[in-house]
Amino acid sequence: MHHVPMPCTRPANAADSLREWLARRRRVFVLTGAGISTGSGIPDYRDATGAWKRPAPVTYQVFVKDPAARARYWARAFVGWPRFRCARPNAAHEALATWEHTGGMLSILLTQNVDALHQKAGSRRVLDLHGRLDAVRCLDCAHRLPRDAVQERMWRDNPAWRGLDAIAGPDGDADLTDADFDAFRVPPCPACGGMLKPDVVFFGETVPRERVERAQEALAASDGLLVVGSSLVVYSGFRFARMAHEAGLPVAILTRGVTRADAIASLKLEADCLDVLPKALA
Repeated sequence: MHHVPMPCTRPANAADSLREWLARRRRVFVLTGAGISTGSGIPDYRDATGAWKRPAPVTYQVFVKDPAARARYWARAFVGWPRFRCARPNAAHEALATWEHTGGMLSILLTQNVDALHQKAGSRRVLDLHGRLDAVRCLDCAHRLPRDAVQERMWRDNPAWRGLDAIAGPDGDADLTDADFDAFRVPPCPACGGMLKPDVVFFGETVPRERVERAQEALAASDGLLVVGSSLVVYSGFRFARMAHEAGLPVAILTRGVTRADAIASLKLEADCLDVLPKALA
């Protein structure tokens, strides 16, 4: 049975509406996006209409093929990493972690974010759909190493860049302008000298099949999908809303602005998740 979409609920009633929706569920699949981390100081990608707030991120194909684009990426990442690394979980992350430990209703917490803030808040059943920015891997030999180790290498090799600061970007980078990116020394793999890339899924890259399959299994064992802080514009996340709808599972959305799944949502809450989640999950 498919659920008839419901109108958007006013923010004043959002916590009560979400609490009532959750009370009718036994196992909930939660999908989070960039909107849940903005309260931790990490910018999101899109505005309320789903349009880009800044130039689109570098694609996998460009990163691999263009040395200049690769240098630009790593230079921006070098400047932005310290602030990104220091980000801390907010009330929404903490509410989900507490809910998991005390309620037992969570089937899985699938996040599109790469900031590891759910884990820092104490969540355990987390699946990082797009990977994590605190790890780096070599595209040639598959060697993995901590992002901090790469930061130390870039610190040694690029002394002229150490004092730079800029507006933070959503991917742990910084919005640098008028910089000579060609002068930035890109770190090689310490094991083979190959090409290093953050262990995250870039635009134009495919999400590893095992992650998708694990999420699909969790969705099949759930009786509802809750989307928090995501526009679902990117298909890798939207697919799970579509799959839930096709399976007859109700979809609830808590986010500001329009989403790709508004037409199939049984509950749409256009409100601040930092305010609503702690109240609804208490």
